[in-house]
Amino acid sequence: MAEFRAYVALGTAQIRSAASYRASFLVELFGNVGATVFDVLTVLVLFRATPAVGGFTLREAILIVGISSAGFALADMLVGNVDKLKTYVRTGTLDAVLVRPLPALPQLLLMDLPVRKALRVVFGFVVLGLAVAANDVAWTPARVLLIALAPLMAGVFFSAIFVTSASLAFWWVDSGEIGSAFTYGGRDFTSYPISVYGSWFRNLFAYAMGFGFVAYQPALTLLGRDDPLGLPSWTGFLSPLVALVAAVIAGVVWRSGIRHYRSTGS
Repeated sequence: MAEFRAYVALGTAQIRSAASYRASFLVELFGNVGATVFDVLTVLVLFRATPAVGGFTLREAILIVGISSAGFALADMLVGNVDKLKTYVRTGTLDAVLVRPLPALPQLLLMDLPVRKALRVVFGFVVLGLAVAANDVAWTPARVLLIALAPLMAGVFFSAIFVTSASLAFWWVDSGEIGSAFTYGGRDFTSYPISVYGSWFRNLFAYAMGFGFVAYQPALTLLGRDDPLGLPSWTGFLSPLVALVAAVIAGVVWRSGIRHYRSTGS
């Protein structure tokens, strides 16, 4: 309970700090919605030129981008600030975190909790809700469970990618661009039907790295569509397993990086 109260105190302090300058906070709160808005607008603009992309209609594509955007926005708000780790390693600020009697990762996440991104999460789930309403989904108990879990598991998966890519700073301080290729690049990859990508690119990112199970496969299962790439319909229910594997890998990489860390200059 003492540890829990310490985390609550850290989080509350960040919220009070963010809200202390109300005008700035409100501008950032509404301004941060732009990233998710543009994700959706990009898909809408694409479908202005063609009625279908990769064999998917606009309504079906919006369901894919809805799951992806909701999950990414959730992960970005709760875990995204871990990408500041490279700065903490370079300046030695991480030392102060490690001497406290609390696990390092939760402390880092609460040191700069980006409450200003909360509206982006709301918008992402609104888009997902509208996409579900726009598609003719034959609801079953399994599909109800899937639509409840899919954006949350997408959030877990993207959180794991954030932690894994940020942990590269323990070995390579200037790894920020590499990390962004997998976090924000992964978000862009999952916003479209993976059938539009080339085979080698698809095999690497969608299947080997698991990005195809973030939004594409769950959307197929919800829609009752056969996968044009040949995977069985039940693969949409693999998103919790894929997210769990990604979280375990992220935990291993993080612990390995912490053991490797030897203060500034390591």
